[in-house]
Amino acid sequence: MQISKETLVVVFSVLFVWSQDVAAQDSLVRSPIGKKDFYKSLFAPTTIIGAGLLIKGSDDGLNTIIRDARNKALPNFHTNVDDYLQYVPIVTAYSLDVMGVKSQNDFGNQTILLIKSELLMEAVVYPLKKYSSVMRPDSSTHNSFPSGHTAQAFVAATFMHKEFGKKSIWYSIGAYTCASAVGALRILNNRHWLSDVLVGAGIGIASTNIVYYTHRYKWSKKKGRTVFMPTYGNGPGLYFCYNFK
Repeated sequence: MQISKETLVVVFSVLFVWSQDVAAQDSLVRSPIGKKDFYKSLFAPTTIIGAGLLIKGSDDGLNTIIRDARNKALPNFHTNVDDYLQYVPIVTAYSLDVMGVKSQNDFGNQTILLIKSELLMEAVVYPLKKYSSVMRPDSSTHNSFPSGHTAQAFVAATFMHKEFGKKSIWYSIGAYTCASAVGALRILNNRHWLSDVLVGAGIGIASTNIVYYTHRYKWSKKKGRTVFMPTYGNGPGLYFCYNFK
């Protein structure tokens, strides 16, 4: 399985964060999410994945209808916006941290949660791409199922929702709107079938929900903090900041 450069950037950044917290007096606590809430959180992604599998399994069904409609209405449509839009919720979440907006978890836990969500998502998506060998709608390659861009976008959106959704519902609405736009653009770019996008979205949401439920939280008592924030503007990079308070 290939791990994307963006994930390696996130992994690299968290190593620096934890190195700054090594001397802190910390304790580990279990996830505050209850089993009942966790099972509820899996209902939506499971339903979305199920719908995608049903559509994928139907010959000459909705996948083909949407692909043909796209080719007829927008045969020359192409944009790279989805390559960047998939990371917008992550960049926004860390930007809110830098601006002092209170999130659900501290920076260290946020970053660990994001890394584990990304790795779990990729551990599911890339083997599926390799072994399902589904031809893309533009007939370019046999790695269409599921949509990696969409899975990434919904990991990012669910991460944003978990960290800032309780602060304002508009953070969640904005994040999931971005993620949905990525899925739509993957279809409009003729790079994915509807079923690819639905299953990718479900995997992204489920991966993040599972990680948030199973995570063991590490709370730092140190006031000073070095922040290394992953950035995705013109390719992956790192943002550095130190808080002296």
